[in-house]
Amino acid sequence: MNAHNDDSAISKVAGAIAEPARTKMLCALMDGHARTSTEMAVIAQVSASTASAHLSRLKKDGLVKLHTQGRHRYYSLAGPHIALVIEALMVISQNASSTFVATTPSRLQFARTCYDHMAGTLAVRLHDHFIESGWLIGDGTYQLTADGEKAMSELGIDVDVLRAQRRRFACSCLDWSMRRPHLAGALGAALLHSIINRKWVTQDLDSRALGLTPKGRKELACRFGIEAST
Repeated sequence: MNAHNDDSAISKVAGAIAEPARTKMLCALMDGHARTSTEMAVIAQVSASTASAHLSRLKKDGLVKLHTQGRHRYYSLAGPHIALVIEALMVISQNASSTFVATTPSRLQFARTCYDHMAGTLAVRLHDHFIESGWLIGDGTYQLTADGEKAMSELGIDVDVLRAQRRRFACSCLDWSMRRPHLAGALGAALLHSIINRKWVTQDLDSRALGLTPKGRKELACRFGIEAST
């Protein structure tokens, strides 16, 4: 593609994201769950026919994908790369010229899902601990050190399996509520999966929020020296 075509493609996708109802839909899908067009209509506060038109536009521009199961049709984000873009736009949308004060609801600000990995205060603190402990090295795109591999193995994470996946192994994702990076990529997704399975956090049924359990609070303090509370 030449520069003109690149510009046109960017404008087209930006236009798809910019419409308020479509923005609401994309943000709602940031928890990684697929939803029906009826559910998306309620979220976007539009009619069923309007929701279908919006979803068709998002699908055409590669922002969402359609899953068909029998008579049921579900929509989800097209992939983790879309979640990274939405998260970055959330950061940009804040007024960078003024002193930053997080206005995110406290429960979401503490811990939430960002597509298939964890975001929020807790995620940022874990990211910082991994860097400070010498487990992760790199600048935005990370590799695990030997100590890091051991630490992840102790969490039940198979690093070799993650490296074989056709996606980025480990990378930073700028947290829109903290304006600092948290861990994304295959490793970030595996970490979230691990702490949910270990019942360190629980997932809300109707939002992206993650709740810290007493067990999780104890494990975070013992393993990572993180004193956390919601």
